[in-house]
Amino acid sequence: MSDSAPAPSEGPHTSDALRIRWQDALLAARGGAAGPDPAPYAENLLDRWAEPQRRYHTTAHLTQVLDRVDTLAGHAADPDLVRLAVWFHDAVYRPDRSENEERSAALAERALPEAGVPDATTAEVARLVRLTVTHDPADGDTNGEVLCDADLAILAAAPREYAAYAAQVREEYGFVPDDAFTEGRSAVLRQLLELPRLFRTPHGAAEWETRARQNLTTELELLTH
Repeated sequence: MSDSAPAPSEGPHTSDALRIRWQDALLAARGGAAGPDPAPYAENLLDRWAEPQRRYHTTAHLTQVLDRVDTLAGHAADPDLVRLAVWFHDAVYRPDRSENEERSAALAERALPEAGVPDATTAEVARLVRLTVTHDPADGDTNGEVLCDADLAILAAAPREYAAYAAQVREEYGFVPDDAFTEGRSAVLRQLLELPRLFRTPHGAAEWETRARQNLTTELELLTH
């Protein structure tokens, strides 16, 4: 993709930058209202994103999705709210379980009111997190379109970065035998390729769609031949 970049490395500087981004998004979501110190919430979320079972769904992925939201922000009705949803969308992640998105949304519903976020904003964040189960926002759901496009943008990475992403996904499912993984992953790739469009924002459609389909097709061929 024309604006692709290497995945950010993880380390102290990355964590410091993420803490600032969390604070900015949370304070914006409060709308000027008083609330508790954002820092402990950032630490809890960063700890979650650094859990040892993660290979792709790490703070590097978190940073990359936030960067993509920045790219797409002009399309969103409320980009700061979308950024909060990014923080929570994989906050609960166990590759051997199927309810990660629901548990992540429930975490947002518990944490955000305590952090001073209004109920309506919390509800929208949780809705967006749940939307990442299907990545199928309704037409006109600009917040959902931005979140889903940002989350799927890795599919349009340069070939070498895409290959690293695919390898990291395989590592996360290291407990799955090769034959079963090939069958499951191939089904996911075919399902994505059968979608009429992967990206809903104008930028995503123009810059990411073609490359993403090339990458998905290549991975599927490598898995099945």
